[in-house]
Amino acid sequence: MHRYDLISCHDCGVLHSRRPVRPREKARCVRCRSVMYRGIHSDASRMAAITLAALIVFVIAQCFPIVELDVNGNASRATLLGSIIVLWQGHMPLVAAAVFMFTVLLPAVELLSLLHVTLALAGGHKPKSFNLLLYAIHLARRWGMTEVLMIGILITIVKMTSLATVVLEPGLFAFAALTLMLAIVVSFDPKMLWNLGDALTPQPDVPPPVPQAALSCHVCGLVSADNGARRQDCPRCHARLHHRHPDSLGRTWALLVAAAILYIPANLLPVMYTHSLFGLEDDTIISGVLYFWDSGSPALAAIIFIASIVVPLLKLAALSLLAWTAQRRSRWRPLQRTVLYRMVEFVGRWSMLDIFVITLTVALVRFQTLATITAGPGALAFCAVVVLTMLASMQFDPRLIWDPVPPNGEKHA
Repeated sequence: MHRYDLISCHDCGVLHSRRPVRPREKARCVRCRSVMYRGIHSDASRMAAITLAALIVFVIAQCFPIVELDVNGNASRATLLGSIIVLWQGHMPLVAAAVFMFTVLLPAVELLSLLHVTLALAGGHKPKSFNLLLYAIHLARRWGMTEVLMIGILITIVKMTSLATVVLEPGLFAFAALTLMLAIVVSFDPKMLWNLGDALTPQPDVPPPVPQAALSCHVCGLVSADNGARRQDCPRCHARLHHRHPDSLGRTWALLVAAAILYIPANLLPVMYTHSLFGLEDDTIISGVLYFWDSGSPALAAIIFIASIVVPLLKLAALSLLAWTAQRRSRWRPLQRTVLYRMVEFVGRWSMLDIFVITLTVALVRFQTLATITAGPGALAFCAVVVLTMLASMQFDPRLIWDPVPPNGEKHA
């Protein structure tokens, strides 16, 4: 038995009856005030058109140079894919693979999958791989970082203006347009697309009663009755159902400890080496912040300092607090702790900002006898810290915050 008209809050597990909301309106949980879904235009044809336009701009952004440097007649151009290749050839394959995944592969997977699904829904049928495609969108969206890359490009351009003549190329404007278009694409909630697919399949006129014990699918959002079996799969998308994420706290602690250990070398080891006529210089994250501060760009220095030093440290502290209080089954300020968890999830990807700046800088500053920049071991450690803290926030189940709090008449999944 399952219910298509029920929705479970992602953060506290309270069951709600799904109600239609108009575009730009939000449906919030009555208990923790989390936004469960937003009202948007659910026209599949419109979604397909916007997605297709975003995909075209995405291809243009990948193919054209982003920026060009000119030093005394010596020119150097950088595309995103070219920058990743330079990073790979510079003995940083893991960092290059991470940048490729976050900025090229996963955004492409999201756009292609979304285009296939929306075109099929606009044609009045569900594609054969409907569940797989929506699951791919669900995963790709959590790790895509195009908007962070755009800020990294702008910081790199400002940094390069003091070294050479900077020429803006078509790829820069394509990435700017892509960032704006993806902001619209992100509003197409995969769970809403599942509901559009269900509308093409006849459903019972009278919905089944609310189950006494319910399980909510973390992928498609379908609420199903808990039949007590050791293994239970979602009847819609076939994902494994769990009352709470298995070993949530243990996995969160393990990832946090690993990230905390790597945070020290990430800040102490060089992230870049500069080979020039004046010898070899190494740059750490701190020295990069000081460079922008001393060169008259305090705003950029503040952005890098917050994104690369403060945010990872605060994420470690915040996730440790959440895991510790959940492990103690504390009832202390559950609403505030839920807001803290949402903030950690939101800012997680922005710590990759410094890695994207390094990627573009390494590709641009390659003037052979004049100067060459290569990535250092600090970049690998820092990239690992970002990935580990993001994984830790994904492993933490926020419903553990509310489990010790007595219900106020609500039913929970």
